[in-house]
This record gives sequence, C-alpha cells and structure tokens, in this order.
Amino acid sequence: MNTLNASLNRTLWKDYFGSPLRSLLTLLIAGILLWFAVRFVDWGVVNAVTEPDLALCRASDGACWGFVSEKWRLILFGRYPYEQQWRAAIATALIVFMLIATALPYLWTKKGFKLLSVGWVLAFILFFVFMLGGVFGLQPVDSDAWGGLPLTVILTLIGMTFSAPIGILLAIARRSSLPVVRVLSTSYIELVRGVPLITVLFVATYIFPLLLPAGWGIDGFWRIALGIVLFQAAYMAETVRGGLQTISKGQFNAAASLGFRPWQVYLYIILPQALVAVIPALVNSLLSTFMDTSLVTVVSMYDLTGALRLALGDPQWRQFFVEGYLFVAAIYFFSSLIMSRYSIWLERRIKEGAKHD
Repeated sequence: MNTLNASLNRTLWKDYFGSPLRSLLTLLIAGILLWFAVRFVDWGVVNAVTEPDLALCRASDGACWGFVSEKWRLILFGRYPYEQQWRAAIATALIVFMLIATALPYLWTKKGFKLLSVGWVLAFILFFVFMLGGVFGLQPVDSDAWGGLPLTVILTLIGMTFSAPIGILLAIARRSSLPVVRVLSTSYIELVRGVPLITVLFVATYIFPLLLPAGWGIDGFWRIALGIVLFQAAYMAETVRGGLQTISKGQFNAAASLGFRPWQVYLYIILPQALVAVIPALVNSLLSTFMDTSLVTVVSMYDLTGALRLALGDPQWRQFFVEGYLFVAAIYFFSSLIMSRYSIWLERRIKEGAKHD
C-alpha cells in the first residue's frame, strides 16, 4: 500500500509540478480558484441571508437565499396546486426510489428483475394517479398544471425508456441488408438529427393536433413526451450503431453457424456486448435528455427552469435571480454528477466481471 501511495504521489507531482511551465500553470490556476472560492464563501455563506425577509436581503451585500426559502415550492412543483403539492412530492419520490432500487446490484437477478418490473409498473401507475387525481378522492389536476421537478423527472424517464428500444431497432435496421429498411431507417435518423428539439416540440404541440381526425385529441403532455421520445430515438440509434460496429463480423457468422436466428444473435450475443461498449455515450444521452427538458418552457410547460421563471415573475424578488439559478443549477449538477459517477462504477464493474469470466 505504501509503495502504491508513493507511486501515486510521484505521478501527481510529475503531472502538476514536473516542469517550470506546469508549476506556473498549477499555481496560477490554484490561485484563481482560491480567489473565486473565497469570494463565493464571503458572498454565499458569510454575508448571506437565509430568511425570506425582503428588506434584509436588499440591505445585505451577500446572497439572498431567502428567495429560495420563499419560492422553493413554486420552483420545485411549478403551477401544481399549492395544497396538493404533497401528491407531486410522493409521485416523484416513487420514481426516484425505483431508480435507486434499479441501481442496486443485488437486485440484478432473475427474481430481482421480476420485482423491479412489477415495481416500475406500479410506480408509473401511481405516479399518474397521484399527479392526475380524479380517483380515490384525489382532486383532479390537469397535466397543463404540472411543472418543476416532477415534470423534469417523468419526461426524462419516458424519453429514455421508450427511445431506447426504438433506437436499437433503428440501429439494427440501418445495418440491414434490405435496401428499403436501411434507407427508411437512415432517412429518419438523419432527418431528426438535422432538426433542433425545439422545432420538434413546436410540431408536436401545434402542428400534430391539426393532422388528427376531427374529434380526436391527445393531451399536451403526451404530445411533448412523444416528441422527446422520437427525437431522442434518432440519437440513441447512432449511439447503439457505434456499439454494434465494435463487434467483429466473426461473431455474427459463428452464431449463425450454431443455428441462432438473426433476432437471437442480436438479443443474446451482440446487443449485450454493444451496449456495454457504449455505456458512457448512453449516460451522455441520459444527461442530454435531462437537460433538454428545459426546452418545454417554449410550449408553455414549466420544468425546473420554467418554474424558476414563474417564481421570478414576482417583481419584489426578481433582482435575486442569481440565487434562484444557482439553486436550480445545483439540482442539475448533483443529479448529473450522481448519474455520471454511477456510470463509471457500472462500467468498471462490468469490465472486472468480464476479467473474472
């Protein structure tokens, strides 16, 4: 252990102080970071105001976290009825609980998979029961009133869950030997990737309803969710295709010689290897979807960022927008950091398991 620590210390010293230029850059960057840290602590901690006291905030030179104390429920839950926000909190907690449960290795068994499948079905059902209401004595709440963290979480989850199988099918179709299938898949992928998400959301919200038969209607939430799924599927397809290209053609031939059907080759042999190879890219897609939900504000749905704008609509507190954006940025940052670190751990665990095999 001592030898390992000594080797690590030598490596770090060489990386940061191995030459005069490296030493100068290290000291310069460390000095700048220290200066920013001291200034931030002075502004955000020492002189900060945490009470929702408007007069005290205006008289202080520090941060006004009182704005967050005053508006946190509006930021986290948007326009959801104030007295019913406990329902939104429970609905979001159910989804987060299932995400944590799914990440636990001891549930990665056949029995655990069944439990997780049942759990996810129940979590989805209960999420919409709590959010929509209208049953079990719960007050009905239209999806147009959803916002904040629950909206961000559910749109991200729906976007990734349903775009993944569509993306996998598109990736396989793009490699098909059938020209019609290959051309259609390639055309869809290139068309969607050439259009910004904001355009897809506008089409889903305002154009798609005009194409439906008279008397037909789809809730605005589901139109937006569908737009995100179809948009993300094109990027997912390219990610999966990159993983498929890492698999040698010999494995396809070997599986075919053993009597596997094409779908069995992909399901049992090719896809498990390809998806492991692109775990970092898949996590990047997850983070991208998580961040891109902020664009739904342009079609009058208010995720975390949009709900913050609602909170800043109060002219008395509007000058403290920096604190509000820092609060929302912290939620995005720590959520993204957890997902990123988990993906690194998962990738390492899979590689170690492959070595033992």
